[in-house]
Amino acid sequence: MPELPDVTVYIEALDSRIRGARLEKIRLFNPFLLRTAVPPIGNAEGRKVLELSRLGKRIVIGLEEELFLVLHLMIAGRLHWPGRKTRNTLALFEFDSGTLSLTEAGSKRRASLHLVRGEAALRAMDPGGVEVFGVDLPGFALQLTKQNHTLKRALTDPTLFSGIGNAYSDEILHRAKLSPVALTGGLSEEQVRTLYEATRRVLSEWTRKLRTEGFPEKVTAFREGMAVHGRYGEPCPVCGAPVQRIVYAENETNYCARCQTGGRILADRALSRLLKKSWPRSLD
Repeated sequence: MPELPDVTVYIEALDSRIRGARLEKIRLFNPFLLRTAVPPIGNAEGRKVLELSRLGKRIVIGLEEELFLVLHLMIAGRLHWPGRKTRNTLALFEFDSGTLSLTEAGSKRRASLHLVRGEAALRAMDPGGVEVFGVDLPGFALQLTKQNHTLKRALTDPTLFSGIGNAYSDEILHRAKLSPVALTGGLSEEQVRTLYEATRRVLSEWTRKLRTEGFPEKVTAFREGMAVHGRYGEPCPVCGAPVQRIVYAENETNYCARCQTGGRILADRALSRLLKKSWPRSLD
């Protein structure tokens, strides 16, 4: 799923292409994409784009008459410029400056489009997580320790932190040398500070890297240069130990046992039950 760095670069790329342009036509090719009925989607046509912004992992296109198109790409949704209709196209947004297309790979239709009117309606869609570049260390610590969650869950909770998902949370925790299953309530002040700094550095570094790619056509959760995410079995770039993983539902947490858990291999819900006593508990 596109996260803060990806969505930020999408918005910057769109800003230079459609800000000030007029949205002439919206062509929808899948009935499940549009999640609102009022105001009608046709009300957005003919309106000029005034601003682009991010709402968590959502892309917001602000139009005249206080209308806002809100796109959530979810896992497999992607934007293309210039866009054209293909087998996976869910919608085309035809501006007087060019066409933006929204596609979604696979058979599951999770991407969504909302049209809302007014700032209050837009704010109602905000999960409430703080922006990591807009909060100081005490504010970050307050959010982190609101509930006693694992670090992985806390970082990816949109009601706590805005825009962080599965991929970048792995990178942040590796940078901070903290276990993904460590509990937020058990962190020292120094560990909280380390996590705060790692969060800001990882997200800013990846945003800078992605800006060099032009319009983000190749958005993926598994990027060359990531330390641990998507690199199960490969050597950790810091210590050389094989990257480990925990698989749950459709998500995978990657970590380095030597750098983050003192050499302890965390139990995988499925594999550890299958292997039982044969499950390796450490790298040694």
